[in-house]
Amino acid sequence: MQVQDFNYDLPEELIAQHPMEKRDECRLMVLDKETGDLEHKKFKDILDYFVSGDCLVLNDTRVLPARLLGVKEGSGGKMEFLLLKRIDTNKWEILVKPGKKARVGSRFTFGNGELKAEVISIEAEGNRIVVFEYQGIFEEVLDRLGQMPLPPYITEKLEDKEQYQTVYSKEKGSAAAPTAGLHFTKELLDKISDKGVKIVFLTLHVGLGTFRPVKVEKIEEHHMHSEFYILSKEAAETINEVKVKGGRIISVGTTSTRTLETIADDNGFLKEQSGWTEIFIFPGYKYKVVDALITNFHLPESTLLMLVSALSSRDNIMWAYEAAVREKYRFFSFGDAMFIK
Repeated sequence: MQVQDFNYDLPEELIAQHPMEKRDECRLMVLDKETGDLEHKKFKDILDYFVSGDCLVLNDTRVLPARLLGVKEGSGGKMEFLLLKRIDTNKWEILVKPGKKARVGSRFTFGNGELKAEVISIEAEGNRIVVFEYQGIFEEVLDRLGQMPLPPYITEKLEDKEQYQTVYSKEKGSAAAPTAGLHFTKELLDKISDKGVKIVFLTLHVGLGTFRPVKVEKIEEHHMHSEFYILSKEAAETINEVKVKGGRIISVGTTSTRTLETIADDNGFLKEQSGWTEIFIFPGYKYKVVDALITNFHLPESTLLMLVSALSSRDNIMWAYEAAVREKYRFFSFGDAMFIK
């Protein structure tokens, strides 16, 4: 299968630059994964599509304000750090701009010296390993100095950092938000629970690899980035119980989906587990756990678009995307939502 099979034309004005004022007032496209039939709703209407005995699975990761703007010691040249992965307490793998200023031994300062860093090695892909120096708790320093690492297609400044967090975010560690969850409010989650739906949380820390373009022609040749996940014993047991009783597993976002499908055995059952996943889901993949998916509208030729196509079909998804463009849905991280049922 070719990467270009997942291309579509998207007018730039349909790329959402800011979140909705009311999270659950965004638009919702409902797609029947078997027939391809479409409905056009508001996100809050998703309540009508749940039944007692379903299970809703959410990713409770919390985005770090992982973008740091500082200067190089000595020259005073401006530098941008983007935190990717924590290696140990003070050591991180990062992206840097401009890279030519970040040689091994280079030192940088952030926030009037409140935070300092030294480059100790350079990885094969050009990422740097740095050691930070600071007083107190790193996360608190980062909260004061860091900015949200918004995707490159969002050019407007975010007024409130919490707009790029889900209302249930808890476990710090992501470089990007699990954006399908941004549409939920606490009130909507309460209504879903009141309907007899089990609500379960897992954690997958989203890496910036989620935005990495597919650079091969045949999708089978693409190598996925790795992301860290955690599924608790309680969550696994709840999902298994719902499956045994015939309830649907409704995953919120591609991150929850990748975690569930990574852990599941051949019969679709789960156990407590943590680790790194590199699972690549594309058409031809047979889902083991997930029955339905709540997701946003994804970039052309992206692995995320391939994942949602595997749950329905490429033809159904591309048909739905054509309709979304025609109906002027808002796309990508702050955009509207799709429910594949």
